[in-house]
Amino acid sequence: MKKIYMNNAATTWPKPRETAEAVYSFMLEDGANAARGSSSARDLKSLDILLTARMKAAKLFGGWEKANPKYVTLTMNITHSLNIVIKGFVKPGMRVVTSSMEHNSVVRPLRELQSEGVELEIIQCSLRGYLSPRSLEEAITTKKTDLVVISHCSNVCGSVQPLAEVAECCARHGVPLVVDCAQTAGLLPLTARELELSALCFTGHKGLMGPQGTGGIVWKPEFAEAVSPFITGGTGSRSHEETQPELMPDKFEAGTPNLPGIAGLDAAFDWLETTGIENIHAKEEKLGRLLEEKLKAIDGLRLLGSTGGEAPRLPVYAFNIDGIDNGELAFALSDRWGIESRPGLHCSPLAHRTLGTFPQGALRLSPGYFTTEEEIEMTAQAIKEASDRK
Repeated sequence: MKKIYMNNAATTWPKPRETAEAVYSFMLEDGANAARGSSSARDLKSLDILLTARMKAAKLFGGWEKANPKYVTLTMNITHSLNIVIKGFVKPGMRVVTSSMEHNSVVRPLRELQSEGVELEIIQCSLRGYLSPRSLEEAITTKKTDLVVISHCSNVCGSVQPLAEVAECCARHGVPLVVDCAQTAGLLPLTARELELSALCFTGHKGLMGPQGTGGIVWKPEFAEAVSPFITGGTGSRSHEETQPELMPDKFEAGTPNLPGIAGLDAAFDWLETTGIENIHAKEEKLGRLLEEKLKAIDGLRLLGSTGGEAPRLPVYAFNIDGIDNGELAFALSDRWGIESRPGLHCSPLAHRTLGTFPQGALRLSPGYFTTEEEIEMTAQAIKEASDRK
């Protein structure tokens, strides 16, 4: 049975060959820990991998101070990134504003802090999953606000938020803005410096085409100074001191990093530059339009989010079919047709409440760069057949 992968919003697959080869090469031929050796050639190679990955991330995301790589923190994933930023900055008595379309990687840290005395306001988004800049302005001007945390794109329905307007509003009122770019990094142009983002959080294993276990933060320098380290420990630097170094990037990178993963991410950055994120986005957008057209033609199927190009979105399509449980449909697609999808609540119960699909959730399909039009056709036909059998 041919396997069809339609779950790229969870992690992109397959990865470029260059990504896998870089991981394999590091583990087989290099493998030294960074800043914890005798400055052998292998030690220096590990340091070089870290530096070049930071440089490429700073360049891709329009980092501060002429894309200074020291203001890039490399992390395990975007959940790690967001926890570093949120828990390192927010203190009891502060007020944080976010949206009703957030992933649990934002919601759970904020709920935890709310139980410790932080005031949290969640702005209700539209039934299509979009944040109104006017609602944001009202929220941050009605009462003193210390931080805004927003997801650039929903992992449930693909709605892309008006980031430029959100950023302009926050900058005008002097409120730090942290952006979750899990779904957009590697697909949409992002410029932390031009948008005046306090922190741009990314993951390596989705649109960036890197391995799982990689991610990062692009910092505004003065915001990084205001954030306390989330994890403290060995950094390979300032070993005579018993407190965490304040110098960047060491401040937020205690412990041994995922060097094989970062080697893969480093190679993935090169693949992205060669391929061109505008070309990747154009191809995925074309596939998304085809998928949307096929899904809308199926009787009883209700798509979440915007359709027909009425608002910006990425090819992340969640839906329900009348009379069919989305979990059972996902199993049928996998078992009978070899199609991998994602049912349920997608770690985003707040978003599903906004979209009107809580608690049942929805079935999500998310094609990627390596998806073919034939696979889109086969997936749509399988869903139609499953629907006709109900």
